[in-house]
Amino acid sequence: MNHKRKKIVLTGGGTAGHVIPHIALLPFLRQEKWDLVYLGSNGIERELIGKSGIKFKTIAAGKLRRYFSLKNFSDFFKVALGCIQSLFLLIWIKPNLVFSKGGFVSVPVTFAAWLLKIPVITHESDQTPGLANRIILRFAKKILYSFPETARHLPSDKAIYTGTPIRRELFTGDPGRGYKVCGFSEKSEKPIILVMGGSLGALKINQALKECIDTLIEDYRIVHITGKGKGIDFQHPDYQAFTFLGEELKDIFAITDFVIARAGANSIFEFLALHKPMLLIPLEAGSRGDQILNANSFAKEGWAKVLREKALSGENLLSEMTDLTKAAEQMKNKQRKLQLGNSSDTIIQILRSEV
Repeated sequence: MNHKRKKIVLTGGGTAGHVIPHIALLPFLRQEKWDLVYLGSNGIERELIGKSGIKFKTIAAGKLRRYFSLKNFSDFFKVALGCIQSLFLLIWIKPNLVFSKGGFVSVPVTFAAWLLKIPVITHESDQTPGLANRIILRFAKKILYSFPETARHLPSDKAIYTGTPIRRELFTGDPGRGYKVCGFSEKSEKPIILVMGGSLGALKINQALKECIDTLIEDYRIVHITGKGKGIDFQHPDYQAFTFLGEELKDIFAITDFVIARAGANSIFEFLALHKPMLLIPLEAGSRGDQILNANSFAKEGWAKVLREKALSGENLLSEMTDLTKAAEQMKNKQRKLQLGNSSDTIIQILRSEV
């Protein structure tokens, strides 16, 4: 009988959104007793995965752009180098499967796996596939997706609806620690708003918040994840700003009543799983429009309200928060009807069938 441990190569990066689902799956992957190796660039994936104890191997990665840029020429050689490095690493690792979360670093890894006839499974978090996943789709045996609407953009013989894996630890937040981290009193009856951008913050949201914070703070307490170098000059006992939150985020979620945020797929599914009424302000400038589609999908289901970035101002932010407060209980009731707990199990079953 062959007792050799199965090996899976994980890949994905460029933004936290291409890495966090892997982190959410780690407890389930470890239960399977598989050997795990992560192939990524020196980007955010190295930082996030480095804390998990998984073996990490670095490859060159060139950014995939949908527009003309002179950097496309130099990045072509980075992609080519990444393919060569991936080939040698995969020959050395001998994985049974490559599981990709998209992002430009995944392209050379999945291409090399295809050349070596190693099965590839990829996952798309957004409603429409990004450029990397559209390329990877040619090499992948299956593509898993989060939004039901995504099915029409994918070949039916490869596509499987799984939803998005949610990090277990987000459900273990301690309200007492959350209040302590923020320096807030547990006795106050003012609800708490968590304001956050993507993994790098959101300058336009911060600016709009600054315009209306004197009024907003009269009725709410505010926890603000600003992003590096994007803070606002405001001091108040009911306002607490952080450049970034790591382990403490689950405790902050435990005391959060409302969320104002971008509409990255992983984040909004986490808010949904935690039953947080949310005001989504999707990224528009310089974006392919995926966040707008994500936000509109959630609004259609009654899980969120949407404020378009082009209409974003302090005045409109105040108005939308008033509406969100009135709709909060109805929104939470609709959120509770959706069961998101099975996504990770479904994905693991699919991976198990291929290793």
